[in-house]
Amino acid sequence: MRRLILGGARSGKSKLAESLAMASGLPVTYIATSEPRDAELDARVRLHQARRPAEWALVEEPLALASVLSAHAAPGACVLVDCLTLWLTNLLMLDSPERLATERDALLVTLGQLPGEIILVSNETGLGIVPLGELTRRYVDEAGLLHQAIAERCQHVVLTVAGLPLTLKGPTP
Repeated sequence: MRRLILGGARSGKSKLAESLAMASGLPVTYIATSEPRDAELDARVRLHQARRPAEWALVEEPLALASVLSAHAAPGACVLVDCLTLWLTNLLMLDSPERLATERDALLVTLGQLPGEIILVSNETGLGIVPLGELTRRYVDEAGLLHQAIAERCQHVVLTVAGLPLTLKGPTP
């Protein structure tokens, strides 16, 4: 089963994803895509770390997500990726459209071939005001297109608002 959990900042999306991973009863590998860049993001990372069970494996990978997913997805295992929009940000910050396209395309191809339970977390950014800057508009556009492509490949898609999961596709959690 492939799941996509979307939501805004502090919407409860990561908490929901973690509870689904725990409820799976499978060994969990947590793939963290964050590259802490400031004190605020460091604090968010520490919050996530404190919430995770000690027995979960951790892989930190800011760029080569498809490769890491391929290496850790297995029958009878659960992989949780948190989060796709931080991964996308890392790629956009490289200022290499070729690398972004290569990594995105690899993820989309790989996602359909992965065994086991896959849970992907991402920030829904396209519900607000259109950003003024070119880079932020590109980020919102790239995230929206990525979410559409991932949602198409997932059996279960949830939008989390105020800690409440709203099922968009597939079974209600």
